Amino acid sequence: MDDLLGSCSLEALRQRKSFKWRTYAADVLPAFVAEMDFDLAEQITDAVTAALALGDCGYAHRGVLGEAFRDFAADRLGWSPDPARVFIVPDVMTGIAEVVQAVTPPGSGIVINPPVYPPFLFRFGFSGRRIVASPLARDDQGHYDLDLAALDAALGEPGVAAYLLCSPHNPTGSVWSRAQLEAIGGLCQSHGVVLLVDEIHAPLVLPGAQFVPFLSLGHEIDARTFTFTSASKGWNIPGLKCGLAVAGSDRGFALMEERWEALLPSHLGVLGSVAAYREALEWLDTALAQLDENRWLLGRLLREHLPQVGYQPPQASFLAWLDCRALGLGDDPAAVFLDKGRVAVSPGPDFGAEGRGFARLNMGTSPALLEEAVRRMAAAV
Repeated sequence: MDDLLGSCSLEALRQRKSFKWRTYAADVLPAFVAEMDFDLAEQITDAVTAALALGDCGYAHRGVLGEAFRDFAADRLGWSPDPARVFIVPDVMTGIAEVVQAVTPPGSGIVINPPVYPPFLFRFGFSGRRIVASPLARDDQGHYDLDLAALDAALGEPGVAAYLLCSPHNPTGSVWSRAQLEAIGGLCQSHGVVLLVDEIHAPLVLPGAQFVPFLSLGHEIDARTFTFTSASKGWNIPGLKCGLAVAGSDRGFALMEERWEALLPSHLGVLGSVAAYREALEWLDTALAQLDENRWLLGRLLREHLPQVGYQPPQASFLAWLDCRALGLGDDPAAVFLDKGRVAVSPGPDFGAEGRGFARLNMGTSPALLEEAVRRMAAAV
């Protein structure tokens, strides 16, 4: 492990009071929620502690976050968004839910691609919308892909008003190509639906994959597109509570402007995000190198200890989607791993019916703890 990321020692990690480290008993190794075990980038720590020292804990101001994100996106993602169209929100899901309420009528359908991030499945029901599933296609080798024919059919269902695309995709780690995104834009345009794109994992695209920000395409559907992202996953700062919503048009800008004062994030989150995008790129690169090493290490560990588990190394992020159906552990193998192996992974059914028999493993940790997690899973079966 590089010094920038810390040692990820269990002794130190168990001093943390986050959801990951306080949900289960001390004998359980947590490898579930999307929270990495690495130390924070010192630039982020310095920015937040400096604010605390000044008593600077007031309400958030946009400040230079729009410019900082534009510069990061231009350098790393090949996209230079207009900072005036970049709005700060408490987090990605809050921003998405607010826009859904603003641009879709009650009772309308929202299309998603399961297996997918669990809040996509339930969050919109709170505001009277319904989910229309367009499952990803999966081949015999375990590779996931968009099923454009199924997506076309789903978007054409009566009452469908929006499509929520996860790009890169959680939990499969898939990175969609330019051609696929162009096709999505064409389908959304032809069906007259709003396109909402969750790009929160974009900073964590791993070597060999090429991420394309949707709004960099200059597609006609941009007029009805909103992109959402955050530094929270890339730099491991979800607790600082700050996300970004990017409007694809003047009309979208006006809609976000109306709601901005009701969507204030944490001021410390804004300061930490600026530090991440502008000053903590070396830390990000170090984390990416470690995650790249971990995804291949996980493959070797599974072949050695759990050869029946299907696994395709993700193209992005620190989440591994494991096909445990051949183990005969039922719909929720995570329950068995927890009960008998004392390791907590995310239950596959939480990601939709397509997740039955699967589990999601967080590999954003040290090689030693990743190996320990796999050993515990193997001991459970």
